[in-house]
Amino acid sequence: MTEQAKMREEMPKAYQPGKVESSWYRFWMEKGYFTARIDPKKKPFVIIMPPPNVTGELHIGHALTATLEDIMTRWHRMKGEVTLWLPGFDHAGIAAQVVIEQMLARKGLDRHQLGRQEFLNRMDHWAEKCRKTITGQHQRLGISCDWSREHFTLDEGPSRAVRTVFVRLYGKGLIYRGERIINWCPRCATAISDLEVDHKDVNGHLYYVKYHLAEDNHKFITVATTRPETILGDTAIAVNPNDRRFSNVIGKKVILPVVNRAIPILADEAVDCGFGTGAVKITPSHDPVDFEVSQRQGLPLINIMNPDATMNDNAGPYAGLDRFSCRKAILADLEKEGLLVKVEPYSHSIGHCQRCQTIIEPVVSKQWFVKMAPLAQPAISAVTGGDIRIVPEHFTKVYLNWMENIRDWCISRQLWWGHRIPVWYCRDCGNLTVAVEDVKECSSCGSLNIEQDPDILDTWFSSALWTHSTLGWPDDTEDLRYFYPTTVMETGYDILFFWVARMIMMGIEDTGKIPFSTIYLHGLVRDEKGEKMSKVRGNVINPLDTLDQYGTDALRFALSTGTSPGNDIKLTPERLEAGRNFANKLWNATRFIIRSAAPGSTGTGINEGLLPIEDRWILSRLNHTIRNAANLMEEFQFGEAQRQIHDFLWGEFCDWYIEIAKIRLQSAGDTVSPIPILVHVMETSLRLLHPFMPFLTEELWQNLKSSTPARQDTESIMIAPYPEGGEAAMDPEAERVMSSIIEIIRSIRNVRAEYKVESSRWITAHVYAGSLSHAISPYSETIQALARAKPVTFGADRQERPAQENALVLVLGETEVVIPMESMLDLAAERKRLQKEMTEIQSAIAQLEARLKDSDFLAKAPKAVIDREQEKLTLRKSKLERLRQQLDSFATKETE
Repeated sequence: MTEQAKMREEMPKAYQPGKVESSWYRFWMEKGYFTARIDPKKKPFVIIMPPPNVTGELHIGHALTATLEDIMTRWHRMKGEVTLWLPGFDHAGIAAQVVIEQMLARKGLDRHQLGRQEFLNRMDHWAEKCRKTITGQHQRLGISCDWSREHFTLDEGPSRAVRTVFVRLYGKGLIYRGERIINWCPRCATAISDLEVDHKDVNGHLYYVKYHLAEDNHKFITVATTRPETILGDTAIAVNPNDRRFSNVIGKKVILPVVNRAIPILADEAVDCGFGTGAVKITPSHDPVDFEVSQRQGLPLINIMNPDATMNDNAGPYAGLDRFSCRKAILADLEKEGLLVKVEPYSHSIGHCQRCQTIIEPVVSKQWFVKMAPLAQPAISAVTGGDIRIVPEHFTKVYLNWMENIRDWCISRQLWWGHRIPVWYCRDCGNLTVAVEDVKECSSCGSLNIEQDPDILDTWFSSALWTHSTLGWPDDTEDLRYFYPTTVMETGYDILFFWVARMIMMGIEDTGKIPFSTIYLHGLVRDEKGEKMSKVRGNVINPLDTLDQYGTDALRFALSTGTSPGNDIKLTPERLEAGRNFANKLWNATRFIIRSAAPGSTGTGINEGLLPIEDRWILSRLNHTIRNAANLMEEFQFGEAQRQIHDFLWGEFCDWYIEIAKIRLQSAGDTVSPIPILVHVMETSLRLLHPFMPFLTEELWQNLKSSTPARQDTESIMIAPYPEGGEAAMDPEAERVMSSIIEIIRSIRNVRAEYKVESSRWITAHVYAGSLSHAISPYSETIQALARAKPVTFGADRQERPAQENALVLVLGETEVVIPMESMLDLAAERKRLQKEMTEIQSAIAQLEARLKDSDFLAKAPKAVIDREQEKLTLRKSKLERLRQQLDSFATKETE
């Protein structure tokens, strides 16, 4: 048995992704195709992977990220560029620590019982387990990243980069420690940044409370508040200086309810005259606006809460109560003392921890901050000056608006898992030592009595350095010199500020260069109803489940086809099935080509001078698709590029060219074999499709290569050249002729379907093609076979066609098709059938009209039932009218 015959015999009837995916991935890995090798003569294409968190396993959003980045990477690799896609993992400080603390809680333990080192040991073990799981998932998705350069944010290199940046920024005065209002999560027991707070509208209440004047207990001022428990921390009452209602009380004092402490009434522009009564309480330790007022007015700060959101000793008789229990107790006491004037419903926005959804407590705390304004300006200029492009463009305004109004970044977290702040406090002289390497003595007095800051840095601090820390910075490495700046940063639009903006700022600050030239933002993956996926809704899709059911390439197809940058994606079973169906369509097409390619039938090339019109047409359409796909991919329109490749392969090559080729292969008189064109188009198309569906295309390409002379000198489609096409390869005349042939066949098929003509019945068709008649008439056999029309006759001049009764005239682009009705059906029998159906519908209409006139029915039936009956009547009348029109279209004809 020949090798070719063996291949034709061995290729299964259906595509079985589970049997080929793992073997091809091992093959790629063993060949070293993923590893980027420095070539000073070439400009590299570089993507640094957004590192997934070590919090469990990948979700469907990660699959979208992996798919898009792999499309770009494989495409540029096939273009002959040095291509680096660097993978990695993020330690995900707060998110990962919460996971382990929840595990401990189920065992009745907490991290403090374990101790810091033992807790970190457990975190290390968990992180390693997650890394293995995520790597396995990524490899199942077929991603072609350079595993030899994999990094973890807590690795030695990135960790040293983190400390280096901290020390440098501290030395420049851009990192400082101070008391500021921060967002405190009582559940996570740590400060979190503004970006980590989800603001939700809540239906609460506005409480109006009397504050008696200190000089006259009979007089009072009323203030409105949504948080009466914070009254205990009030240090002033404020009014707007332009509000004449309170001009006579400014400078006086009131007695703070419940705790009977005297506080001043002062004027400040920050007060909104329209809120409540126009007078507001100032609680500097628990409100960001009030804190700013206190800084201007020199007010004291009184913190009334413990880290767990219970009341502390400053709360007096309410000490030890939970904040919400305290609210109830204070309201009861205020009402008892006649100080609660009224309570109104009030809808307002309340901050929640993004991780655990606990209500955030604004609180004054001593934390570490980064001054962002000096870092933001170069990052703004990089975008406005065109050095960095954001795709889609409308996110540029969003980016600039945030950057131009940026606030200082709280970077300290009261957690254990992460990069510990490289600051040591001297217990003897009180000075700080800030250093990259661990220190044993105070840099000021030399004392050994020092202690490192117990807090860690915000996870996003290390992530902000990801583009250069992974390439060896702060060392002057070969990788850093060659691969930095990177090319594209691809990620979700939801972390534009969390991560992307900070990478730009830190990249420029640390290296003097932008970290990447293009930002590609993809949307969120939503369910078929357009809802965000979440465990609470129960609509989360596990990528592994879809891989097992549909195959990797079907999932990649569903995630990327027809999508556009920045827009959310609805992932539905129908999209996944479409991906699987497309894979099977290509499998069957390739299998047909291989089985049709008898030994010696393929030749070694294509003689363009002898090609029939359909061959010229499919080559022109292929080149058109290649050109469009290249232009779209250059503009990051990967979803549209894949859609056009899909439409060409399914709608033109498989549905039309292969079907015409089958007719030619069965015809003994065809002198030009379609096999070379079939092989060429399929082999080229597989290379065109490879970045999108890597496993399927490799399997088919290898089968095709083994059975034909195609690409015998290349061992993998991964390293085969990406197709290129140009204007010279277009054939407008062939496209014009074939477009008309396809239109003729499709119109006849549509008529057959509309009139429900039996598949076994042949119908007559007269084609009038004008100037195209000479080119189209040789395809009468093709039209007959694909449209089930016989005979098919041709006429050149449309004006010469005879008038025909009982015939359908189909007016197409450049042709007309006339189909005698008697060739499609028995007119007398059809009239009889229509008349019978009309009689049945008229009877049904009469019954419905009688029911809808029945006063007893109308009085007792629910409105929904009446409406349903009325809808039935409308539908039946509409159908009766259509049947009557169809009957009238049959001209009376003598049958005797």
